[in-house]
Amino acid sequence: MNQLNQVSPHRVAPLIPLRFISKPSRSLPFSFSAKRPSILRFSLLARAMASHIVGYPRMGPKRELKFALESFWDKKSSAEDLKKVAADLRASIWKQMADAGIKHIPSNTFSYYDQVLDTTAMLGAVPPRYGWSGGEIGFDVYFSMARGNASVPAMEMTKWFDTNYHYIVPELGPEVKFSYASHKAVEEFKEAKALGVDTVPVLVGPVSYLLLSKPAKGVEKSFSLLSLIDKILPVYKEVVAELKAAGATWIQFDEPTLVLDLDAHQLEAFTHAYSALESSLAGLNVVIETYFADIPVAAYKTLTSLKGVAGYGFDLVRGTQTLDLIKGGFPSGKYLFAGVVDGRNIWANDLAASLSTLKALEGIVGKDKIVVSTSCSLLHTAVDLVNETKLDKEIKSWLAFAAQKIVEVNALAKALSGHKDEEFFSANAAAQASRKSSPKVTNEAVQKAAAALKSSEHRRATNVSARLDAQQKKLNLPSLPTTTIGSFPQTLELRRVRREYKAKKVSEEEYVKAIKEEINKVVKLQEELDIDVLVHGEPERNDMVEYFGEQLSGFAFTVNGWVQSYGSRCVKPPIIYGDVSRPKPMTVFWSSIAQSFTKRPMKGMLTGPVTILNWSFVRNDQPRFETCYQIALAIKDEVEDLEKAGITVIQIDEAALREGLPLRKSDQAFYLNWAVHSFRITNCGVHDTTQIHTHMCYSHFNDIIHSIIDMDADVITIENSRSDEKLLSVFRDGVKYGAGIGPGVYDIHSPRIPSTEEIADRINKMLAVLESNILWVNPDCGLKTRKYSEVKPALSNMVAAAKLLRTQLASAK
Repeated sequence: MNQLNQVSPHRVAPLIPLRFISKPSRSLPFSFSAKRPSILRFSLLARAMASHIVGYPRMGPKRELKFALESFWDKKSSAEDLKKVAADLRASIWKQMADAGIKHIPSNTFSYYDQVLDTTAMLGAVPPRYGWSGGEIGFDVYFSMARGNASVPAMEMTKWFDTNYHYIVPELGPEVKFSYASHKAVEEFKEAKALGVDTVPVLVGPVSYLLLSKPAKGVEKSFSLLSLIDKILPVYKEVVAELKAAGATWIQFDEPTLVLDLDAHQLEAFTHAYSALESSLAGLNVVIETYFADIPVAAYKTLTSLKGVAGYGFDLVRGTQTLDLIKGGFPSGKYLFAGVVDGRNIWANDLAASLSTLKALEGIVGKDKIVVSTSCSLLHTAVDLVNETKLDKEIKSWLAFAAQKIVEVNALAKALSGHKDEEFFSANAAAQASRKSSPKVTNEAVQKAAAALKSSEHRRATNVSARLDAQQKKLNLPSLPTTTIGSFPQTLELRRVRREYKAKKVSEEEYVKAIKEEINKVVKLQEELDIDVLVHGEPERNDMVEYFGEQLSGFAFTVNGWVQSYGSRCVKPPIIYGDVSRPKPMTVFWSSIAQSFTKRPMKGMLTGPVTILNWSFVRNDQPRFETCYQIALAIKDEVEDLEKAGITVIQIDEAALREGLPLRKSDQAFYLNWAVHSFRITNCGVHDTTQIHTHMCYSHFNDIIHSIIDMDADVITIENSRSDEKLLSVFRDGVKYGAGIGPGVYDIHSPRIPSTEEIADRINKMLAVLESNILWVNPDCGLKTRKYSEVKPALSNMVAAAKLLRTQLASAK
């Protein structure tokens, strides 16, 4: 039995143990909107309807899994405790979908960390440094791969397509010995079956798994990962055989890479893989899911020609052109899993429009061959709108979280079969009309100002080289200056103060005093460590996007609208429902206080417009770039107010700029143009002596390096260490970068503390491709999620390494 799921499937508790949650929680089984269709009335009928959910959020409505994971990692609870919480969550999710009448309910979409890492465990593709000697993979090896441990670093983590979810990148090479090492998919299918729920087990498809991997360290970059396809298929065959034996009738392979620009060799790998699996899949209905974009014509032809496949899933929200492909020809007798309910955003579905689309598709594929589905996994949206008691009632009527999207899928499936819930559809139509006409949405002055931006490129008047000279005269920094990215550890006490202030349990005076003390502590620590450019630690901030959204017009906020980013890390994206403006300064007060505590440069810390956009639930009633320009104007006002307050270094984080890059190359230039333009708008009006920093993290940057240069920031700090310093290769390939740059020297998402020697070695690698006069020394990312017991020695070693290299550089002159 799988060590990751060793819990009796019959033991289902309605509540998560209170020791794992911050405050008492209601029963886990999810509830629905008061305007939902009557589940009891349509129960038997609904089960016959063709409805499907691609995947579902794992964390729980109140982040139960997050607290259980962190309790286990801190050795405050046992593995059995963690497994019990996980089993309760899975049972609640399956019951929720079954009660709602969903026909095709997914299993194996739950994960303790990441579904790609689960696949790595299933295939036994454990890198040698983790010391795995075979057998079923348990928590020790699994979490070491995800998070690292005291002796070895974690595997690389990067963005999942163009979402804010992160996956653990498999490290593969010709010497990897694949073996069936995690039975999680089969165990979870059996677990659901024992509860009376027949599910569709979901696997990351074999070709996408390989295409999303990277060559292991020491393996030639030219190594073809697809050459491993025949080595991993035997494991897939074993999994399929066990699922068939356990009673599975459907199986879902997620092959999202089919929406990318693939060449003929890559497309041939799909044909080869599913031909090889055909005999093993006999007797099963196989659906292959794609999502996040239109599927290219060549990929559509490949997919719809695969052997042994019963159905195909398409994202018809972001992939509207796919509709034309389907209308142009769809294989006879195959199922179409029509993803018409948005899995990436929180707006209520326009049911009338979706039903019209579905009826048109029904005429093409046949009445009994269309399955109503979500556009992708609901992993990327919040869990349950019922938990939101503080949202404006009108705005709330415009929304649907994961629990409500399940109801929408089922309502559409029933309507398509001739059993339309008129009351539900009427309420939906009223909400759609309300949103279109509400005065909350439109600010004509903001729209006019944003429209005027298109007439200028908004570039600073002086080139970056001259600006850096002017800034150095003012700042007088040493070579290889040290800094951090922004946040410092957020202690339980700090979170308590913020929480109590928000609940009005402490006065504003008490709150300001507490935050001042925390800022002073962080400043003194940085001075003791001898860091050159300081940060205030952001103790007043709950989240780098939510903090700003709370102070901008056009944003709404949830209490429990959490979405998984990676592992146990969750974010609570703001909802941009209307035109955006800045009523008053947002950060000047705290930045000025921080600067008053030190004579060293203190960075003003802002989140950039593209990151605010990409890390929010964005309105879908106007182009994204128009919303981004509005945010850029608001941040521009803040930058100029910081400069007036005497802040000479201002960091405008664009951590998510790469994340929003469209998946298809034909769409990328347009996005990069308005995204980079938005960043330049924010700082085009500052003096040459004001140093503008930006920060990016956890994405592949090499393919957009020229756009990064075009941002025209004075200094960029950028994730580098966890991704095996891939960023440096772009400079080895001859790209010239004249601005300041700080590739991260250590991974902050791991508790591991790097030595001075290790950091110095990283800096030396950077000096081999970058000039010492532009190189900065900094961690990969902010320190919010770390503990001071980890941060202090890591930063001390970082500063020591920088000083060591300064001495060596000086002696070499």
